[in-house]
Amino acid sequence: MAAEYGGTVEQVHQAFRDEEYWLVRLQDSGADHATLDDMTIDADGGIRIKTTQTLRADRLPGVVTQFHRGDLSFVREELWSPVREGRATAKVSGAIPGAPAGLTGTAVLAPAQPGSRMAFTATVEVRVPLVGGKIENFIGSQLVDLLIAEQRFTTVWITENS
Repeated sequence: MAAEYGGTVEQVHQAFRDEEYWLVRLQDSGADHATLDDMTIDADGGIRIKTTQTLRADRLPGVVTQFHRGDLSFVREELWSPVREGRATAKVSGAIPGAPAGLTGTAVLAPAQPGSRMAFTATVEVRVPLVGGKIENFIGSQLVDLLIAEQRFTTVWITENS
C-alpha cells in the first residue's frame, strides 16, 4: 500500500513527533474509544508510538464476531527512525488482545513530487481455522481505508499547523 502526502518527509515526521497530532488523529479515527498509550522521542529523533483503538461489538462484522466476543481492541505500535538522507523508516506491529490475530509491517517515508510518499507493507495473520482467510481479507481492506484516512488527516494537519 502507499499514500501520498502534501508535506515533505520532514513535515510528516515532525507531525508524528507531536503529541497533539496523535490525540486529534485518534479522536478522528472512527474508533469508539482510542488512547495514546505511549509516545517516546529518542535523543536522535526516533519515535515510538503505541495506541489502542476499540470498536464496540455491535459495529463488528459477523465474520469477526464468530471468533471474538465483545468489543474489539487493536493495539498498534510504530517505531519510526529519525529522518536520515531525506527518508524515515518504521516497523509497525499490531495485535488484538485475546484473539489469535496479528499484524507486522514496515513503512518507508521518502520524498516524492510534490511532498512525500509512504510505502507500507504488512502481513496480517489470523490463526482461526476455516474463517481466518476471510478475516485477514477484512482486516486488509480496513488497513487500506485506514491508511487513506490517516494520509488525509496528516495532510490537513500539516497544512493547518505548519
